Amino acid sequence: MSTIALCAFLTTPLAAQEDDASAPAPAAADAQGQVFEPAYFEQFAPRNALDMVSRIPGFTIDDGNRGQRGLGQANQNVIVNGERFSSKSDSLRDQLQRIPAADVVRIEILDGTTLDIPGLSGQVANIVTSSTGTSGQFTWRSGFRAYNTEAQLYGGEVSLTGSSGALDYTVALSNDNNRFGADGPTLITDADGALIEEQFSKFSGKFDNPKLATNFTYDFGGETVANLNLSYREDYFSALEPETGTDPTGLVRTRDARRSEDGPEYEIGGDIEFPFGPGKLKLIGLERFERDNFTSSVVDAFSDGRQSTGFRFDQVNEAGERIGRFEYGWNMWSADWQLSGEAAFNRLDRASRLFELDAGGNFVELAFPAGTGGVTEDRYEGILSFSRQLTSKLSMQASGGMEYSKIEQTGSAANSRSFQRPKGSVSLAWKPENDFDMTLEVRRSVGQLSFGDFLASVSLNNDNINGGNNELQPDQSWNVELEVNKGLGAWGSAKLQLRQAWFEDFVDFFPLPLGGEARGNIGNAKRFHAELNTTLKGEPIGFDGARLEIRAIKRWMDITDPFTGENRPFSFDLNALLDVDFRHDIPNSDWAWGSGIFTADNAPYSRRREVGRDYEGPTFMNVFVEHKDVFGLTVNASYGNVLGARNKFERTVFAGDRPGAPILFREVRDRRIGPIFRFSVSGSF
Repeated sequence: MSTIALCAFLTTPLAAQEDDASAPAPAAADAQGQVFEPAYFEQFAPRNALDMVSRIPGFTIDDGNRGQRGLGQANQNVIVNGERFSSKSDSLRDQLQRIPAADVVRIEILDGTTLDIPGLSGQVANIVTSSTGTSGQFTWRSGFRAYNTEAQLYGGEVSLTGSSGALDYTVALSNDNNRFGADGPTLITDADGALIEEQFSKFSGKFDNPKLATNFTYDFGGETVANLNLSYREDYFSALEPETGTDPTGLVRTRDARRSEDGPEYEIGGDIEFPFGPGKLKLIGLERFERDNFTSSVVDAFSDGRQSTGFRFDQVNEAGERIGRFEYGWNMWSADWQLSGEAAFNRLDRASRLFELDAGGNFVELAFPAGTGGVTEDRYEGILSFSRQLTSKLSMQASGGMEYSKIEQTGSAANSRSFQRPKGSVSLAWKPENDFDMTLEVRRSVGQLSFGDFLASVSLNNDNINGGNNELQPDQSWNVELEVNKGLGAWGSAKLQLRQAWFEDFVDFFPLPLGGEARGNIGNAKRFHAELNTTLKGEPIGFDGARLEIRAIKRWMDITDPFTGENRPFSFDLNALLDVDFRHDIPNSDWAWGSGIFTADNAPYSRRREVGRDYEGPTFMNVFVEHKDVFGLTVNASYGNVLGARNKFERTVFAGDRPGAPILFREVRDRRIGPIFRFSVSGSF
């Protein structure tokens, strides 16, 4: 948040306007939670459900463990008409922005423990909708940066939503894209700080993900409803990173480094729910496939005429997933029960090739058998859950079951293993007042492995090789979470989340017996997570239409480094985050303006012979202005990176195994990102 915006928020006269028609309509409350009617959101001129949910005080959209294999129990905190979203390839935000605002009847903020959807706890937004006929929406997103990048011209989405008799449908064509880059110096020094090489690099990259997604819902009557989701996407990514290095003798090294990736992805998923016996049975099926064609090359040329050196790494990944799931729910003994079962079959086929540049300037293939092979997992789970209102203010949800998985690996390190793990949770929700509630959850979880960790891979630009590990097994954890929500009346609301996790068989870098390193199980670990989400409104101090959103995270982590025996945070994890956004919708006008700041502190990584940290910052700041009715369109322009945050990388590389080996060199990179300009236009048809 800018200093100007903060001062304006805090120094506006305290005399509140009692009968200002432009002030937002208050949210209603019932025994379950708050209810937000469409009138509450009018001041924001929302186009879709995403615009509305994003304006609910103290509520932060959580996409759950998106990208996890299988479907499992619900873990997103937004549902529609009491049902969870059924697509895996579309993010929660993607699906919300395709629901027209005119179709939203109300949004209910409920406690997940009180719902008959196992897996949900804490605050959940239930969007109640009713189709108002065929309508369309579009958003065009563009932008450019002052340095190192081409213009971003073709981002956005167009969607059509409607109904025909018993059929509801949504068709969306989108392109999620970006352009990015940085330039600046890198210093390579020895253990005493003496210069080894001074480098200058210029990084530029881009990606485009054009996608067609459809959803069809058919009501057969008699409480029988079916959904069909279809999507197809193409991914395009490329990055160039030319570099010039000069050593103290004047020798100039010129590096040509480039990466590219492309490939298709599709998903076919459907479900049908119908009455069966004393309850309802839901059958779900999904098929997903993705292919990535990746190539990376690094070539160094020297000013003294010596032979150029270089490598090229090619990799083709084909990943697939097939899921069958049933959920049977019924009411018994004044409680909602559900029995669920799932079979998920996942696969990865990888072919890797490594090449070295020869004296003739040609790439000659090297042996790299550990990078080629396949991994499959057959996973089955069964869970029994129940939810019950114990008193008028206390509710409970509990679930328990087992997971069985069989992992097989082919290639040079073929192996096969199976695991049986218990899983489940118990949560209690207490709501003594309409504006105050608490949820306590204890959960036993089983982690999921990245199939790529089973096979070897290469990072050419950093001269790193990750070995394969055919003995990987999923981590397990006990998790305790407390969520406290407190309404602040006209001032807004606040949410506090505290989570403690104890891990077994935690996965991080670990030393291979014959040298090198890979991702592996390194023992027990723990992490404590504290998060505060607060919305403060300006109406009580006469600053009508102003909102201040604050999100702060702090984590404390503890894992024993397998290389040094010392305690440290998890590699690449988040230490702390602060995200502050200010927005002012000017009363009795179509104008809005605002600002925001964002900063994050990421933990360093730890490897056998190096430690390092890759980050951007220290602080990003943006300002924006928006007009909600430019010939019926919403137009938003923003200026990002006002404070000049930079792209940074630092690492220390040792001559041998840590901790006893001497330092070989230190690398410190500090590159300019520059200002970022964004422009978007949204409308309906």
